[in-house]
Amino acid sequence: MSENLRRTPLYETHLRSGARLVPFAGWEMPVQYTGVMAEVKAVRETVGLFDVSHMGRAYLEGEQAGAFLDFLTVNSVGKLTDGQGQYSLMCYEDGGVVDDIIIYRVMETRYTIIFNAGNRDKDLAWMHEKLTDYSATLTDVSDETALIAVQGPKAIGLLGDAIAALPRFGIGETRVAGISVTACRTGYTGEDGAELICGADQSAALWEALIGAGAVACGLGARDALRLEAALPLYGHEMDETVNPYEARLGWVVKLDKAANFIGKSALQAVKTAGPVKKCVGITLEGKGIPREGYPVCAPDGEPIGHITSGTFSPTIGRGIAMARIESAYTKIGTALEVEIRGGRHAAMVTPLPFYKNV
Repeated sequence: MSENLRRTPLYETHLRSGARLVPFAGWEMPVQYTGVMAEVKAVRETVGLFDVSHMGRAYLEGEQAGAFLDFLTVNSVGKLTDGQGQYSLMCYEDGGVVDDIIIYRVMETRYTIIFNAGNRDKDLAWMHEKLTDYSATLTDVSDETALIAVQGPKAIGLLGDAIAALPRFGIGETRVAGISVTACRTGYTGEDGAELICGADQSAALWEALIGAGAVACGLGARDALRLEAALPLYGHEMDETVNPYEARLGWVVKLDKAANFIGKSALQAVKTAGPVKKCVGITLEGKGIPREGYPVCAPDGEPIGHITSGTFSPTIGRGIAMARIESAYTKIGTALEVEIRGGRHAAMVTPLPFYKNV
């Protein structure tokens, strides 16, 4: 592995557990332990455990923290009350996406922000640049904390009553296995569960306690299959600086009618009025092929109309599934398409999303 790759506080724990480590977004991360199929099955049927400490974490504090976030993001932060979280996007002035993030309101003057690993430095620079005119302080706590995701139908039962009492997208302070954690009732798998923020020096003890309680260690391979089955977008795939929220199937996040002005509002209003040229859809392959990122998507007459943004073989559904960004005229459910795989054409169909739904 490159010496330039970052490592999470759980790196040594992964090594001892026999995980296969790979480079990911500048980090050396476990891609699998026992195998992707088995790990997906564990999350869908019992409870899986993911080290997601590579994700960025920051605290925003101050009298104008909420006002700043309403300006920075497309969703309506002003609607949050203490203990509530919200999925949102930061956009550029032209409507392209800086990153997708989750914002939790801890109290009126304090928020916790979670953002993507590969965008950590870019996001922090962007937020600091835009924060100049607001009375608030942004503190990056990514290195001094860890983030562990506990996901699956038995996850909440394992974590206890305090976390069970949190609503979906809620946040609260509690203890798990005697360790102080900030629990967020969110996840990236399509299952119920929570993500636990703890001190970096406590992460190995927390991880081992959860494994001892019955959780199955899972890697990025399973995480990607699970999130795709649940049709959850990934930055750099379904969205990036060249793609606006309406093209990424995320128009529901944009609150053009909120009182606060926000970065990118004019451009996004124009896109909504005109309608996006391309849209993100779900595609299911009819045969045995496996769609992969970048594969061309064609109309039945062979005309290229877009490309796969994320694709895999779904362990849960048992066939090739994908999200694709294609011309809007072809996005009706049931539309027959073709996916080009290594020079051959494979029959496919526009399919309702998500492919799998539990929560």
